[in-house]
Amino acid sequence: MQLIDKIKSGGIALISTALIVVLGGFAAWVTHIVSCFQNGEWGFLLVGALFFPLAVIHGIGVWFGFWE
Repeated sequence: MQLIDKIKSGGIALISTALIVVLGGFAAWVTHIVSCFQNGEWGFLLVGALFFPLAVIHGIGVWFGFWE
């Protein structure tokens, strides 16, 4: 029984972590889009749409004030 409980709790932690990462990535992507629209950076908006990880990095950078 203890093994099953450990698997269940580990599964919940894994699913929760994955959900947080996915939602955080989506939020960073939306931040990238909004930031590019506000600043008129159309080329960078297109690049971020084609290369999702770049948009996520830019969005997180905007959150922490690395880019405006």
